[in-house]
Amino acid sequence: MLRLKGFIKENVVMLIAAACALVTSFIVPPSEKYIEYFDFKTLSCLFCVLAVVCALRNIRFFYTLAKAIVRKFKNAKIAILVLVYVTFIGSMLIANDMALLTFLPLGYFILHTTGKDKYMAFAFIMQNIAANLGGMLTPFGNPQNLYLYTKFNIPDAEFVTIMLPPFLVSIALITACCLIFVKSEPLEIKEKAATLPIPRVLIYLALFALSILIVFRFIPFIVGLITIPLALLFLDRQALVDVDYGLLLTFVFFFIFAGNMSEIGVVRDFFSYLLSKNTFVFSALSCQLISNVPSAILLSQFTDNYRELLLGVNIGGVGSMISSLASLITLKEYAKQDPKHTLRYILKFSLYNFAFLIILVVFCSFFAI
Repeated sequence: MLRLKGFIKENVVMLIAAACALVTSFIVPPSEKYIEYFDFKTLSCLFCVLAVVCALRNIRFFYTLAKAIVRKFKNAKIAILVLVYVTFIGSMLIANDMALLTFLPLGYFILHTTGKDKYMAFAFIMQNIAANLGGMLTPFGNPQNLYLYTKFNIPDAEFVTIMLPPFLVSIALITACCLIFVKSEPLEIKEKAATLPIPRVLIYLALFALSILIVFRFIPFIVGLITIPLALLFLDRQALVDVDYGLLLTFVFFFIFAGNMSEIGVVRDFFSYLLSKNTFVFSALSCQLISNVPSAILLSQFTDNYRELLLGVNIGGVGSMISSLASLITLKEYAKQDPKHTLRYILKFSLYNFAFLIILVVFCSFFAI
């Protein structure tokens, strides 16, 4: 029973997606057309990136790199700012959920071992916001980006041009929060950075580069789907086990759900009407209720306005606790470290996140669309 409860807690979004797929399959019975629902390139690219990132995490590459950087700074304000920046940059390269799973424990380690637990909630919230907003700039930074980038075949330069303005505003907001709300208190980290296995680091970075080339369409995805699992089978089988298959299955189920919804005339007309009024605002609001990844998959069936949809499902990643899977990951990590103050964390989380959401929605409405 405990295992079942644990499984449900860890896979809430996937189970909801499965339920949605199942219910709509009674309305639109399974047929050969279901195959057309799936974006196999998105699934393949996501699997390759996740597998390589797991391998890098298993040799503590990101943890060691971040710790070495943070050790160079001597006060809490700068250390937290660097932690948030590392998460921000990490989300651009290894996806938002992976960045949080990698760097949240580092944040806890630094603040707890130096007696700065009072900043724990703030640091976790800023890392969460940084992960959700930092990933917006690259096609592989957020799962919904990879999907929309592939579905609409968005040119690389245009993708960056669309996302750069809110990206820069996000950096400014996050920096301002860290500088204002954290004091310049002395901070000391005694533990030395661990030694990395250089040969494996180089091989994994090469595999990661291969994943990126696949995302940017320089290499057919089938090449990565064969090469990367085969290499990890010999180098790190655990990395293949550690892949977030729940996230992959979530995509599969939502592909079915979104495809079925697009086949229902009344639903298609309703969503098309709402999106025609304001694609950006409606997609951002949709994330608050059903999360950003399912919003991207579902709403993409009813509009070709990928510019506003892309902005909406990225900015919509901040806000409510369910607006992004990454937010649930952060809540889970915080509750594990400080279970007595979880409610207070949720209140702080909501305050900061909705403030970011409102500012970015207003900014994009007037300057980015």
